[in-house]
Amino acid sequence: MDGQHTEVAGLPARRLAWGTVADLLGKNRGTALEDAIEPAVQRAVLPPQDAGLARAIATTTFRHLGVIRHALHGRLAKGLPEDQPGLVALLATGAAQILYLNVQDHAAVDLAVRLAKSEPGLQHLAGLANAVLRRIARERDEIRREGDAEPLRLNTPDWLARRWITAYGEETARAIAAANARGAGLDLTLRPGAAIPEGLEGRRLPGSLSLRLDDARTPVPELPGFADGAWWVQDAAAALPAHLLGVRPGERVADLCAAPGGKTAQLAAAGAAVLAVDRSGPRLRRLADNLARLGLSAEVQAVDALALPEDRPFDAVLLDAPCSATGTVRRHPDVPWAKGEGDLSRLVGLQRRLLDKAARLTRPGGRLVYCTCSLEPEEGEAQGEAFLARHADFVRRPIAPEEVGDPALLTASGDLRTLPSHWPDEGRGGLDGFYAVRLERTGA
Repeated sequence: MDGQHTEVAGLPARRLAWGTVADLLGKNRGTALEDAIEPAVQRAVLPPQDAGLARAIATTTFRHLGVIRHALHGRLAKGLPEDQPGLVALLATGAAQILYLNVQDHAAVDLAVRLAKSEPGLQHLAGLANAVLRRIARERDEIRREGDAEPLRLNTPDWLARRWITAYGEETARAIAAANARGAGLDLTLRPGAAIPEGLEGRRLPGSLSLRLDDARTPVPELPGFADGAWWVQDAAAALPAHLLGVRPGERVADLCAAPGGKTAQLAAAGAAVLAVDRSGPRLRRLADNLARLGLSAEVQAVDALALPEDRPFDAVLLDAPCSATGTVRRHPDVPWAKGEGDLSRLVGLQRRLLDKAARLTRPGGRLVYCTCSLEPEEGEAQGEAFLARHADFVRRPIAPEEVGDPALLTASGDLRTLPSHWPDEGRGGLDGFYAVRLERTGA
């Protein structure tokens, strides 16, 4: 072909989605979907509509990858060839359009076949793609019913399903898997004391920290109040840890591992003098841009939190530690397929080191909140208990139900534990999975 401008409409978007999924199933396994697809979109210079379609196809493929793989495996004579990520991605992205997106069957099949014919490594598989995807279209209702009935068994990697059953029981594990398959809406954190901007349709969630939009289809920059800095995008559960720190105007606060910056904005909006630290320079630039839009200020440093000087301890420290992120599957459906159980030990060790560092950065009488967006107890409850066993100069400060708006979000010890299956009705649509423990350093 002479270039993308001569191609059939919609094919460049499918090629980008296919290539991204193939990379993440193959040579770039472990890379986050958003980190892979956004540079690809920029390089491809696609029109906004095509770029949006490519994102939707890739995201939907990962959101239902277990169901899609199961369906394809049962409809291929030799099963799904997992050692051929290009073929798996071709069939999976086609099936995702047929099963879960508002794409006409014939368009999804035709463009998958055209894509195969245009790629040297796939040309000989065009006929196979045509036959399998046509069968997927014929049997769509059956496939979707099975997937909806068994999201834990079919749409969750075995290692995660086992862990969630052990930690939460089978009924709750099933509810978590179902919530992950539904995805997430758009939550906004309003500036303290701010009214809901006129024309912004949504509802306040318990605790009045967040506004959940009724219609999340409008691009964020076009929503009322964006240009005025009236709010920022942040999952309702992600807004709770900074709130629990209870910072007061003028306090010196360290936000460790701060990007993408929602918690930094909360702390700055409360009047604190905030030091926001993260190892990622590009992510910190986005944080700084967001603070500028909001008219908020913080000192921003691109540095490893473990290297911070300890000569001037802080009044309060917030540590949102790197973790497996298994609580964010509603928003990042590639997480279960990018991570493995073997990643946990490395992350748990890093969290422990960061927690001990955060303790040294907290002044006597100061507060420390540790949190992770993980459902794994090793990264949450177990870390909190182990920290208290190591640090006799810290005590737990239990969280009261009125601080989070719902006693179901608290553990017996008074720590925060949100689940994707919480708040499933009344338009609330779940929460990211978070753990947080609030600690205080004893002494004057």
